Amino acid sequence: MKRHLSIALAALFIVLFTTTAARAEVTLTPFIGSLFKGDLPDAKTDYGASLTFMGAGIFGGEVWGNYAPSFDPGAKQAGLMGNIIIGIPIGGDSGKSFKPYVTAGMGLFRVQAKASDFDDRITSNDFAYNLGGGVMAYFNDHIGLRADLRYLRTLRDDTGDNQFLKPGDLNFWRWNIGPSFRF
Repeated sequence: MKRHLSIALAALFIVLFTTTAARAEVTLTPFIGSLFKGDLPDAKTDYGASLTFMGAGIFGGEVWGNYAPSFDPGAKQAGLMGNIIIGIPIGGDSGKSFKPYVTAGMGLFRVQAKASDFDDRITSNDFAYNLGGGVMAYFNDHIGLRADLRYLRTLRDDTGDNQFLKPGDLNFWRWNIGPSFRF
């Protein structure tokens, strides 16, 4: 199963880096948000950034990373995902515009926890996928606002007993918002 996931992840990154056209739109978005519902007992704050490449304004790829410093008591979470994104530019690719989009992708989901004061840290590195959508709204050629909602699920195949995560798949929702800088 891990071999299939590795092949799928490699294919996704190939697609991401070959979708940029000669006139590609590049957007950098630092964000703050929350992980919530699903298998999480309460909401967790996270933050990070995404780098989006849109070729011809409609199809593109995205790389985003997040960090949740209080994912679980004594545990922190970090992720790095590669996504395919499809957006509909309303108002064009420059100036004031509005772009609703859908996105899907996969990548690394890492959780690190301290077992006790005498033990080393316990680390879990898993594949995960995400599905979602959002909107990018631009006020001028270069500055805008982006809001996003995604469903995320880990692809864990271990059955050991982790003190900070239950065995098997972990699923939850995440939302974020942040300023977008278009280049």
